[in-house]
Amino acid sequence: MNEFEFYIAVLQSLEEIDIRYMVVGAYGASAYGLNRSTHDVDIIVDLDYSACDALAARFPPPRYYANPQQMRNSLRLGIMFNIIDTSMGVKADLVPLSREPEYQTAFNNRVRATVIDFQGNEFAIWCALAEDIIIGKLLAWQEGRSPKHPQDIYVVLTFMLAGFQP
Repeated sequence: MNEFEFYIAVLQSLEEIDIRYMVVGAYGASAYGLNRSTHDVDIIVDLDYSACDALAARFPPPRYYANPQQMRNSLRLGIMFNIIDTSMGVKADLVPLSREPEYQTAFNNRVRATVIDFQGNEFAIWCALAEDIIIGKLLAWQEGRSPKHPQDIYVVLTFMLAGFQP
């Protein structure tokens, strides 16, 4: 399993368990033409306590770290939690929607988009609108001034202005 397959496995698990989600960040921007390596996937989740055990069961130890108690604590405290593939050192960052109430509008406007892996396989995911990806990138740039954020914004804008659809 490579990084992309791990990310897809997390997203497919969310779908199979009926957990509503929205991919944001660089991975979300990949639906809008961004082709940049990233070592995590950022996912906003509308998760309730009852789904934590089912989600953790999809990623059993020792290969994976997906602690259902940590998930419940994260929901209660409104903080991010992770699902980690310890054999590859990659992770999915899951952010409870309740932590970021300003994401509610973006979450309500999320779209179904197709991403393609390196072998040409297509996967349908829920991701933020391009406009919401750009806003998130602007906020991230404001926090850390990393040059990757303006570059990502440029790619997403070019994709959309060229008339492409996710």
